[in-house]
Formats: sequence, C-alpha cells, structure tokens
Amino acid sequence: MKNKLLYHLPLLFVMIFGTVNGQKKTPINVASFNLRFETVHDGENTWSNRRDFVKELITYHEFDIMGTQELHHSQISDLLQMKGWKYTGGGRDDGINKGEHSAIFYKEDRFKLLESGDFWLSETPDIPSKGWDATCCNRICSWGKFKDKKSRKTFFVFNVHFDHEGLQARIESGYLMTRKIEEIAERYPALLCGDFNSNPDTEQIQHISSQLNDSYLISELPPYGPVGTFNGFKINAPLKDRIDYIFVSNHFKIHKYGALTDFKEGRFPSDHLPVVVNLSFK
Repeated sequence: MKNKLLYHLPLLFVMIFGTVNGQKKTPINVASFNLRFETVHDGENTWSNRRDFVKELITYHEFDIMGTQELHHSQISDLLQMKGWKYTGGGRDDGINKGEHSAIFYKEDRFKLLESGDFWLSETPDIPSKGWDATCCNRICSWGKFKDKKSRKTFFVFNVHFDHEGLQARIESGYLMTRKIEEIAERYPALLCGDFNSNPDTEQIQHISSQLNDSYLISELPPYGPVGTFNGFKINAPLKDRIDYIFVSNHFKIHKYGALTDFKEGRFPSDHLPVVVNLSFK
C-alpha cells in the first residue's frame, strides 16, 4: 500500500498544480494594435478623444503583451499611466524617441525583459533608413527577449509596421523579417505582431506564413469578429481586408483569435481593430 501511494504521488502533484518541474501552463493574451499617430487632422478622432477608451479596452480585455504601431513618444507616455505596464522600442527616425514607434508593451508583474533591440526595414537594417521603393518614411521593427515569470519560459516578441506605399519594400520586408527572427531568436519561441499593410495572398505574407504560423488559421476556436482589421474610423466599414497579424512559432498553441470591434459613442478607439490571441506554450 505504501509503495502504491508513493508511485501515485508525482501524478497527483501534476494533477493538482498543473506543473512539471515548476512550469505551469498559463495562457497569455497577446495583442497587435495600430493605434494611429496623434494628429489634429483626425478631428473628433484625435488621440486626446481616444486615449482613455484605448486604456479602458486594454484593461478590460486583459492584454498581457501588446505590439503597437504608429505611436509617438507622447502617446507612449499616456499609455504608461496604466498601472503595471512597461515598454520597449525606439523611434523610427533616430532609434530613440523621434518619430513613430513599433513599441512593445508588457505587464511587468508577468514578464521580465532580458534583451531588446530595433532594426530597420531596409538594405541597411542597423541604421535608421528607408528601404527599397519606400518614399514616405523609415520603417522599424522592435523586438524583446522576455522571461515569463509564471511558466519560466523564455521567448521573443517582434513587432513591425510595413510600408504602405512601396510594393517592393513590403515584399523585401517579409524576407528580411524571417531572416532577422532566425538570426536574433535562434531556436527560442517567437511571436511576430504587426501592421503589414498586406493581404494574406501577397508574396510577403505567404513567405512569412511558410516560416511561422498565422494565428488566424490555427486558432482552436473559430476566429471571432470580422476578417478585416482596417476600419478607417468608419463604423460602417466593410472590414474585408486583413492586414494586421500575429504570427507564432511552432512552440505555441493558439486557443482563441479575435478582431475586436469595441466602439464607444459611435467611434472606434483607432482606425485599426486590435487583433488579440490567447495562447500558451506547448
């Protein structure tokens, strides 16, 4: 009897605590959210009229990690007023604070930032620069190496905003992203969030999808919400074009995927819908 009890104790421990070697499988809510830069030209949709709603949405839906696009440093400061949040990511014009950011926000009680960096979508990714046929602006990818304090797993998050004008720039950026993820993350689990300004059938998205999993396609539950993610601040937008994505390496399970259509007083919180997944390590 004593030997049988000792035999079953390890199994009982796993059943009660859901853990082996102290590694508990706790899901993570990951979001990609183009929050639209601050400009008076947006009229009633200017940032000052949206920022409180944005913070309420993030809090209510319990985001744990969020890749953002287009934020200026002043907007980042506004979001950091939410208790418990930190961020990583430099401005696209100088690698520090100037210009739009592809900032990664994370809950500091859940994650520890181990390393971070930025690179540009161009032929010279180590310096602020435009790439290929892009004419508007520099495009930046920010990344972070994190440790999940609950599961004790280490993983990488990459967050990017592809060019909206240069076709060749978008194609080349797709190939650059997979090369840089392989170079930086090596064999670690990796997530790629972003506004890719590209539909699923484009060469760049097809290439990325050959290297990483499109969370929309592998969600255990059917995708929630509309297919499209760009609304242009129009409540009646057709929402057919899916240009915002969360890609994951094979280390992750996607339990749920959603494109959230929350609005308040007849207005969306941004001209893009937040894309959110609930995932866990395999």
